[in-house]
Amino acid sequence: MQPSTETPRSDLGSRYVDHLAGTGQDVAALTAAATGSELLAVAYRGRFLPAPVFLSAAERALLAEDLRTVHALLTGLPERLFGGSTTALAEAVGMNATQAAVVARAAVAGPLLPMARSDLYRDATGFKLLELNITSALGGFENADINRAMLDHPALAGFAAAHRLQYADTLRCITDTMLAECAAQVPADRPPVVALVDWPESYLTYRPRLGVLADLLGRAGLRALPCHIGQLAEKDGRLTLDGEQIDIVWRFFLVEEIVDEEGAALVEPVLRAAENGTVGVFSRLDAELYGNKGALALLSDDRHRDAFTPAEQACIDRFLPWTRPVLPTVTGPDGTPLDLLAHARAEQRELILKPTLLHGGTGIVPGWTVTAEEWQERLAEAVGGPYVLQRRVHPQAEAFPAEDGSGTQRLYLNWGVFLADPAATGTDGYAGCIVRGSLDPAVGVVSMGSGARVGCCFHQPGNEN
Repeated sequence: MQPSTETPRSDLGSRYVDHLAGTGQDVAALTAAATGSELLAVAYRGRFLPAPVFLSAAERALLAEDLRTVHALLTGLPERLFGGSTTALAEAVGMNATQAAVVARAAVAGPLLPMARSDLYRDATGFKLLELNITSALGGFENADINRAMLDHPALAGFAAAHRLQYADTLRCITDTMLAECAAQVPADRPPVVALVDWPESYLTYRPRLGVLADLLGRAGLRALPCHIGQLAEKDGRLTLDGEQIDIVWRFFLVEEIVDEEGAALVEPVLRAAENGTVGVFSRLDAELYGNKGALALLSDDRHRDAFTPAEQACIDRFLPWTRPVLPTVTGPDGTPLDLLAHARAEQRELILKPTLLHGGTGIVPGWTVTAEEWQERLAEAVGGPYVLQRRVHPQAEAFPAEDGSGTQRLYLNWGVFLADPAATGTDGYAGCIVRGSLDPAVGVVSMGSGARVGCCFHQPGNEN
């Protein structure tokens, strides 16, 4: 595989900033259409980056290749490391007995089609994968609408046309993957009825976002119904919602929410219907087994190098930062045995502590944001538990137009690159990108909660175009 240091990096970002400076554009006008969009306001509340980001054709192709490789490695971990047992993998990555039982039942339905969103930083050597969220509960699904809104401004529209820039329709890619994964449950004589199913507690706040998705899917010819899992019922062996038969469950609830038998009872009707073949589930509950941060630690761990081919290991070495479970002894960055707690104390400012199963930055402790005393306390609590330590990645600053029109500003980005099934989408798997940008180079998690703003991505066409 081609190393990222040899991958031509797009200079379109700096060229676009120069282009804007030359035309004297009002920075606020660049995002006016996106800010004025009622659809986008639900998720982003007008907090948009003043310019998109850009990928060269080579960058985009390598990202797709690396993400396909990592997805295949993660979903193959039961066979490679645990004798085919999903239960053993679930226990290894910190799931409790209830969660392990649920994902083991879900995993019997066959291969899992690629569907994920990565969290990436780009440092001096290329992109580094912080997390791979393998699930259907993905934020950013409406990002192509940011692309379309940004193109409303002639400065970007002209620039994009001059450079033949493209963008991926992420929601179309997700939908095509869903229909392929649930093909057996798609009716031949009508569009499928898709239930957008959240957990009762999170549905209270996420309901408006599911409404946006239902509207977008309706425009694409699908019937989509937002609900929480407690609203589903069983009738004659099928799932129903308010008496209407459901063909596909688009799952927005997470395995982390199924903490006990009460939670397992809520998902039992979905599991039973899936096992009977009367409903398709997108994505299956075992998806988060492979998207678990503990699974990334298994790929990164030098003890398992023999389980991977030289090409696969080259991808791991290039693409993944050093990531380890929080155990007394692990292998260090050079592959030798390491006293983890001593190493973590010495390297506090270069390490980040993460729970394996929680999402959205919950429970993450960046070492450089806390005192030495708090760091040691959190490490001691994490030993032997569902946590990993990951080597800090220092993102390179990216140039954007300054908000006051005075020149440029430097932002630090989280790149959320989507992966979808190549066969279903007719692509190499690249399914678009949503970015979050922060002014703070030391921010622990670049997120909306930490004040970040969002933007879209355009890419240069490859040889096939």
